[in-house]
Amino acid sequence: MKDSPVKKGIIVVAGFGTRFLPATKAMPKEMLPVLDKPVVQYIVEEMVESGIEEIMFVTSSQKRAIEDHFDRNKDFEQFLESKGKLGRLQPLIDLCDKVQFYYTRQPEPLGNGHALLCAKGFIGDDPFAFSDGDSIIDSETPVTGQLLSVFAEQHKPVIGVQKIDSKEDMTKYGNIYGKQLDENRLYKVETFKEKPDVADVSPHGLIVGGMRYIFTKDIWPHLETQQAGKGGEIWVADAANALAQTQDFLAYQYEGTYFDTGNKLALLNAAMHFAKKQGLL
Repeated sequence: MKDSPVKKGIIVVAGFGTRFLPATKAMPKEMLPVLDKPVVQYIVEEMVESGIEEIMFVTSSQKRAIEDHFDRNKDFEQFLESKGKLGRLQPLIDLCDKVQFYYTRQPEPLGNGHALLCAKGFIGDDPFAFSDGDSIIDSETPVTGQLLSVFAEQHKPVIGVQKIDSKEDMTKYGNIYGKQLDENRLYKVETFKEKPDVADVSPHGLIVGGMRYIFTKDIWPHLETQQAGKGGEIWVADAANALAQTQDFLAYQYEGTYFDTGNKLALLNAAMHFAKKQGLL
């Protein structure tokens, strides 16, 4: 993905993580570990492996640990080196050398759409990758990279989706409705619906499994005028739906296994998956 015009990424990490209290009283939910790495590091690795060179985190006042995690601590590194243990930290050091991090705060918890809008000054008119901070997608080719390949060919905004069979399970996710295109795994989005009734799920079985988008500057006017939706907050999905009504918006059925780490059992399942993958179980 070195030839991709998309070099900037946004990761929203401003939520409170109330499902994991009391653990998240002092620790951001995105810093909860999946084996030896915090959740958010998996997402950063995905973006960097896809060719993203600059990442902005949209944070809140409780998320300083994320900034500290991706900062270099020379004294600590020297200590580890003196003990012959620097190798344990080296992958993170190498990761941080490949990307420039930026941070901005969302002053109020007004939804992920409002959080994304906080990063507009950083992005400007550039196309960019966007992700939440608590979903891991394990894939041979990074999912962000898969979407960037679609964007490079189509020059249109694109969202990553999964296809599932269970209509009951589909009611737990945002659904994508649209028309399948000639290209394999590619759809033209007609509308987004958040957690529809079982009788009204997507006929193609498409759900938003992990929040992965490639956006163009065209998303900004919709975010700026988007009215509050569910819970009185401004949502990216609502603005994306508005954008899809005015221009072509694509959905790509990515290859990979999605882990929503936003609840206790899902976080445990993610840890078990990677433990098996590393031969620990």
